[in-house]
Formats: sequence, C-alpha cells, structure tokens
Amino acid sequence: MARQKIREYDAKNHILKNLNQDYKGVLLDVSSNLDDLSQQYPWLLQEKLVIKPDQLFGKRGKLGLVLLNADFNQVKEYLQQYLNQEFTIGKATDKLTHFLIEPYVEHEKEYYLSITSERDHDLINFSEEGGVQVEENWDKVIKIETPTLEELNLEKMNVSEKIKTFIQEIFAIYKKFHFCYLEFNPFAIDQNGNIMLIDTVAQVDSCGTTMPFPKSFGRKTHPEEEYITALDKESGASLKLTVLNPQGRIWNILSGGGASIIYLDAIAQTGKQMEIANYGEYSGNPTTEETYQYTKTILSLITKEAHPNGKVLIIGGAIANFTDVEKTFTGIIKALKEYQQPLRNGKISIFVRRGGPNYEKGLQLMQQTGKELNLPIIVHGPELPMTEVVKKAVEVIS
Repeated sequence: MARQKIREYDAKNHILKNLNQDYKGVLLDVSSNLDDLSQQYPWLLQEKLVIKPDQLFGKRGKLGLVLLNADFNQVKEYLQQYLNQEFTIGKATDKLTHFLIEPYVEHEKEYYLSITSERDHDLINFSEEGGVQVEENWDKVIKIETPTLEELNLEKMNVSEKIKTFIQEIFAIYKKFHFCYLEFNPFAIDQNGNIMLIDTVAQVDSCGTTMPFPKSFGRKTHPEEEYITALDKESGASLKLTVLNPQGRIWNILSGGGASIIYLDAIAQTGKQMEIANYGEYSGNPTTEETYQYTKTILSLITKEAHPNGKVLIIGGAIANFTDVEKTFTGIIKALKEYQQPLRNGKISIFVRRGGPNYEKGLQLMQQTGKELNLPIIVHGPELPMTEVVKKAVEVIS
C-alpha cells in the first residue's frame, strides 16, 4: 500500500456521490476554454463563486490564493493573474495549472473534521473551531480513537445529531473506499441546514482505488519513474518508483508495499531522512525480466552522480508469501553484473535482507555475486530484523 494524495475535486465528487448529493464543482486547467465552461455550467454566470488552486498543497487561504464571493468576471481576472504562472511555496516552485471553481456558500460557523489511519486504529479529530485558525485552537479538538476492527462510537460526543450522523457517514465512506487520510477544514452548515464541504484534503490507498494520482506541486517527474509506471501497467505484478532526492545517498530496491514503508520509516528514525533517494516497491511475484528492468532503472539513477564518500543500496523485503526470491534475485543479479563497474566507481555498498520461497538459494546467489564482482554485498536472511539492516546501512554513510 502507498498513500497517494488526490485532488480536492475528485475527493468531493466521490464523497458527495456516496452521500447521494450532487456536486457543483468545475476543475479547469491550462487547456480549458472559459466561455465553453460557462455554457456547459450556466450556474457559473448565475451564482457567487469561489476559486482556488487544486494541486495538492494546503494553506491556500493564508497564501492569498483563494478568491471568495466573486462573480465570473472576477474569476476570469483571477485566472489571468495566476493560471500557468510560477508560484513559490517554501522551497517548491511550480506553475499553477489546475483550479477548482465552486459556488460560494454563506455560513456563520466553521467546523473541523479529520480521519487518519494509524497502525491499529483510526483517529478522528473534530472541532467546532475550524477554519484557518484551527491549529491555534488545537486544544479544543476532540479526539476519538477507533480500533481497526471495531465500529465507530460517538455516544460521548457532545454535538448535534446532524453532525454525529455526518461523521458516521463520512467514516463509513472512508473505510469502504480505502481512504488513508481525510480532512475537512472547514465544513459548514448552510442557511438551509445542509452540511457543506468547504475545503477538503484526501489521501487514498493506491491499491484500493482507481482515482487519478496527480503529481504534487513542485515535484518534477523523472523519465525513470515514467518507465517503471509503463512497466507496471503491462505487468501482473506491482512495480512502483518515486525519486525523492536524486542526490540522496540511501537508495532502495524493496519488495512489498508494507515492508517498503517500514524500511523508509526505519531510515527516518535514524535521522537520515534527507538522504533517502527513492521510494518504491516490487511485489506480486514479478518475473525475472521485470525485476531486472526494475533494478537496472534504479542502478542507472544511483550511479548517475558519484559521492566522494559513497552511497548505500538496500535490497530488502519482509518474508515473502509467494514471490520467488531466487527468481527475482536472478533478475537483480543480472542488473548488478551490468552495472558492476559504475557501482565500484561510485563506492556503493549493498545490503541485502530477504526471506520467503527459495530465499536460501537467492541469498547464496547474491553472496556469490558479491565475491565474483568484487562488490561489497552484505547478505542477511530473515534472522535479522529489517530495522537492523537499515542501521547497518546507515552506519556506512555516517
């Protein structure tokens, strides 16, 4: 499983459809024709509007990027100022290419609600002091922990039945459609007593939904990522790659979605999170050729730019259920042989930890490869915890 951010437009559209409500919202990009939009959605000319970027970043109000209570001509002026223009948020600079237009909702009180998936429970945060100041009023937030396999219980919440019903309905949608994080800041109750979703942030399990996953604001797409995405689409297995920091010194070839998260979390726990170069996983018993192509792609990245003090490559995983370790390691070894000289030149140390079907043969092959290629390959089986392998790898670059 990988947590993926989705657009506010897609989140609201999906949620409201499952609440049996129509969603009035328009997502536009640089190819949109505003005149065509106003003909397709006549309410754009009839109602007061809100417009804001929809590119997976928050605090849009504090950044001055939200236009409220505007008519369509004002929306056009806003877009002339911001559409396809570069904008900097912190260290990230990117073009503003996607915007969400919705009807403006008159309301007096703003509420906050978020649901987060933790390891063994779902955490619900609720406040009657929502909006841009929610962080300053965090002491007023009500927290409810619901164990993963238990039903939500709101009996002790001192709020209206309307809000309780809303939280229960949202929680049911959250669980059913594989959301990992969902936040409404704020939601409101309009003059007719209807609950309105004003601002929404959502993350979903990439394995459980077909909703589109746009790239985050400021994030560049690497051709290697696109190649693995294309490989994944043609495969019955799962092949994922995200380049986080091309200059990072800790690279990963990880098997299994859950295990890959544990490995990266373990690296972060050592304080070396800024050195993590990539995230990804291969799982679902890929073929030898698929594993070779996947490994070769990562080796091309790790050897692209040398570091005077070297780098580390973690080839790790948990104990596989049905992925053949010998078969996948054969593909990895083929790529290692192809890149042996750049790996030696780059002073790259390789740490292996794996278990599962035919893992003894796979580890033996990897051990032999290290000797044959004169590469520092340190091999461990399931007797060594995954976190311990990470510690050994981090020691090398420390």
